Amino acid sequence: MSIKCYEGGVYLVNGTELVPESEAAKVKQLTGKDADKAEAKKGTIAYNILKSHNKADNMDHLRIKFDSMASHDITFVGIIQTARASGMKKFPLPYVLTNCHNSLCAVGGTINDDDHYFGLSSAKKYGGIYVPPHIAVIHQFMREMFAGCGKMILGSDSHTRYGALGTMAIGEGGGELVKQLLEDTYDVAYPGVVAIYLTGKPAPYVGPHDVALAIVKAVFKSGYVKNKVMEFVGPGVASMTTDYRNGVDVMTTETTCLSSVWRTDADTRAFLAEHGRAEDYKELNPADVAYYDGCVYIDLSKIKPMIALPFHPSNGYEISELYANLKDILAETEKAAAKVAGGRAEFTLLDKVTSDGKLMVQQGVIGGCAGGNYTNVVEAAHALKGKTCGYGEFYLSVYPSSQPVFVDLDRKGFLADLMDAGAIIRTAFCGPCFGAGDTPANNALSIRHTTRNFPNREGSKPGNGQMSAVALMDARSIAATAANGGKLTSAEDMDCWGNVPAYNYDDKAYKSRVYWGYNKADLDEPIRFGPNIKDWPEQIALADNILLRVVSKILDEVTTTDELIPSGETSSYRSNPLGLAEFTLSRRDPEYVGRAKEVQKLEKARQAGEKVGELAEIYATIKTIPGQEGVKPEEIEIGSTIYANKPGDGSAREQAASCQRVLGALANITQEYATKRYRSNCMNWGMIPFHLKGEPNFEIGDYIYVPGIKGNLDANELKDIKAYVIKDGKATQINLYIQDMTGNERDIVKAGCLINFNRDKKK
Repeated sequence: MSIKCYEGGVYLVNGTELVPESEAAKVKQLTGKDADKAEAKKGTIAYNILKSHNKADNMDHLRIKFDSMASHDITFVGIIQTARASGMKKFPLPYVLTNCHNSLCAVGGTINDDDHYFGLSSAKKYGGIYVPPHIAVIHQFMREMFAGCGKMILGSDSHTRYGALGTMAIGEGGGELVKQLLEDTYDVAYPGVVAIYLTGKPAPYVGPHDVALAIVKAVFKSGYVKNKVMEFVGPGVASMTTDYRNGVDVMTTETTCLSSVWRTDADTRAFLAEHGRAEDYKELNPADVAYYDGCVYIDLSKIKPMIALPFHPSNGYEISELYANLKDILAETEKAAAKVAGGRAEFTLLDKVTSDGKLMVQQGVIGGCAGGNYTNVVEAAHALKGKTCGYGEFYLSVYPSSQPVFVDLDRKGFLADLMDAGAIIRTAFCGPCFGAGDTPANNALSIRHTTRNFPNREGSKPGNGQMSAVALMDARSIAATAANGGKLTSAEDMDCWGNVPAYNYDDKAYKSRVYWGYNKADLDEPIRFGPNIKDWPEQIALADNILLRVVSKILDEVTTTDELIPSGETSSYRSNPLGLAEFTLSRRDPEYVGRAKEVQKLEKARQAGEKVGELAEIYATIKTIPGQEGVKPEEIEIGSTIYANKPGDGSAREQAASCQRVLGALANITQEYATKRYRSNCMNWGMIPFHLKGEPNFEIGDYIYVPGIKGNLDANELKDIKAYVIKDGKATQINLYIQDMTGNERDIVKAGCLINFNRDKKK
């Protein structure tokens, strides 16, 4: 077995010996001292980094100030607009604005480049760092220029992960970045810390995506590391270069962990020194005795080339395992595709099996923050040197992750080797990862060394009868497949790996094009607005009582942010809250927007002092509830809600929540939120993050009345919130609850949104 998850906590002694908590007596045998769990918890790398950034007077409830932040061009407009509306005067910390998502300026007229100009003018006005389109993808730039040992970085992209450089980085919704811009803190309960213990060495044909996909498969469904910190330790760390480690680390996001950090060594020092930042190195190791809340033991020597089939990175198989059960596994994947399509389109895989038993794919992509790293592209070039991708349907696109990486690959001849084989070389761009670049043909299968393969992430539109899908693979196996004309091939079948020359970093492209404005704010600089850039609509404060109408009920095992607000071309509208809101749930529940708007009309009528006659029967039923006999309709705020299982898996984008709020939503109801960041997005946009005790006994169109909710928040009484399903003249009690909220989070929800909360503070 290559991966094992321990039951319960573990002690790590001297960085090499794992002792299960149930066998704590062994700690004394190894150290001569009794195990002290409380003290050993302080021995993790994560504890010490968090402590150095914590502004609270205790370590139970952290208040974190970050060293720097990063956003890209489908998030920074909304963040800056929110911060401006909240009273921000300048950027108080280094804030990097990259343009690696809507880089192509291909959709929506001028609005993509209008956003870029907005970013540049904002960097000049407020003192930011602006990275123009095609220069670097966000996470590669941060690795090269900002990540360092012991630092913390906050990003508005979920794959904000620089743990391999000793940096604890966290991807969050825009509201959390706004708080840093307003010199507030990131508030979070002290997270669990899980050891990712590495031993052995990967085979030459095994790449970072193989390791990462194996980890995601092992821990995602159980939630083993959910909202925890993954701390990579053990002798196996030294078997990988830092560039390789970066490729593993960025995929920790797909486990739903909070953050990650790795022990550092001479290779980390060399990476930072090559990038002109030797001073950012320091050795990070756990203490002689460190306690972890769990442990994932990984024998790297037993990892095999992997493939994650549609429609999630955790749907992983060894490629050899796939071929041993090819038709059965593909049949199951077709069933999943039918569920995604919902009768609106068709996606097939069994018809892609060739007469010699191989799976034919139609496209390959190597790029972004996971695949476009120097080492991955070099290995792909080795596999394709002197070969050809063929002149059939299959084609390969390669996106180096930054201009410095691109330049060095070019100078060493690797790009020529790839192009000679028929590969297409493109600039630094994240599009294939979120559905805005290299969209495959209908019913095509794409293999990608990118971070996600959620439904529609490749740009398909089931509602229009168009559907394709993505399988995730490492660059090495993708290149092997390309060399085999598109027949799915494991890198294990080739013998060309491991001869990677040292990387030579040259930052001339950055010096020529990147605007470095930190500490150079010019408040007289005008911001350049495009016609699509709109302010956030006003929101009102929460009322004492709320009436929720259920406008969507999704019973899928997980509801991703991509389903809540689709990626791809819709990203062009993220600087226009009302325009973007029209796409909310459009690929999962196309009737949602219309239903939400109907509810919003009722609330607007209430705010205008008009009688909402169509709710007369609902109000009459409410009055039958004990204690609600005298409640007046004008005292009951009306809003919409959705019920979903594990909403918010995947992207950090705040728009998954804000779009609901713009359409009048007051709450989400669920058994469990997929991620902390989505729950935070809900609260930052004034929506109540309800949990339901028991199964939902309500349907779309039903009303749920929650009396005294503001009082619950005032008193921090969140464990047992009485609510009532109003239906057929009856009020049936249900029990809701809210997991712990900080005082600020409760105040934000009561204020109606983060903008209101910040305005209120200044009064």
